[in-house]
Amino acid sequence: MTSSGRRTPSTRATRVRGTGDNPVRTRIALPAEAAALVAAYERHLQLERGLSPHTVRAYVGDVVSLLGFLYRAGDEVSCQLTDLDVGVLRAWLADQRSAGRSRSTLARRAASARTFTAWAYRRGELDSDPGARLVAPRAHRTLPGLLRPQQANNLLRASESGAAEQDPIALRDHALLELLYATGVRVSELCGLDLDDVDFDRRVVRVLGKGSKERMVPFGQPAERALRTWLKNGRGLLATESSGAALFLGAKGRRVGPRTVRRVVHSAVAAVPGAADIGPHGLRHSAATHLLEGGADLRSVQELLGHATLATTQLYTHVTVERLKAIHDRTHPRAQ
Repeated sequence: MTSSGRRTPSTRATRVRGTGDNPVRTRIALPAEAAALVAAYERHLQLERGLSPHTVRAYVGDVVSLLGFLYRAGDEVSCQLTDLDVGVLRAWLADQRSAGRSRSTLARRAASARTFTAWAYRRGELDSDPGARLVAPRAHRTLPGLLRPQQANNLLRASESGAAEQDPIALRDHALLELLYATGVRVSELCGLDLDDVDFDRRVVRVLGKGSKERMVPFGQPAERALRTWLKNGRGLLATESSGAALFLGAKGRRVGPRTVRRVVHSAVAAVPGAADIGPHGLRHSAATHLLEGGADLRSVQELLGHATLATTQLYTHVTVERLKAIHDRTHPRAQ
């Protein structure tokens, strides 16, 4: 308390104020009450909701940013978690916008905040749910670059040519490229595949997707040939005692990681003239777009991709309509 009767800022609040938006430093500087709540929320996301490590990390990072802002803005010693209201949420998003965060990042962080406050309210940590009153701008939902069907064919033919030399890494790369394009699975789903997830008799692969939801995804004959060749002539040369049941292995015999798969895809796409620079996510979107252009219905594509809502799958219809319009403008005699 100062001579003027005002409280002095708490040491802890001052420490949080100086951390900026670094999630690690901000989390360390949070008051014990807030730090314990973040830890409980993290366990909830991991154990009860079964979210992927990447998703949990993103959600927790957003909440740490929010709580760091709360205590950074609270210059009084009496600042508490219960001071988190819709005004603080809006001020936090405004601060994020001023820092140059994109519209999609703001939308994601607003969604993270709403999920957190709803959970905290159910636990009795908050007297009301301020997130229920929060309105945030919708993200501009865009798709990454796509390969045209012929470009995808060229990519896989080049990959097959490289695998013809029977180098185990080349065999693995060709098999994972074929499977990525054939199934449209996420890179994390591909890396998590085990040997017994592949059913060659039915030509389907069992995928564990977001929220630990399991689905069966079919693949075609080219992917089957590539997988069989990798398992027969390549995997055994890389396998070690630490390989376990992983379907795809890295150069040292351990389960292949997303970074390696991304490098493989970028390198393969770079060899295709005129192709957009895409990674595994772009290959997934290419597969979905080509399915719809070939006549597949939205519900089937939604099931194949493991989308929770049809709205996400509907993004691909915009791509196909734009392509149809471009073809119409270029070829129809009365288009101009």
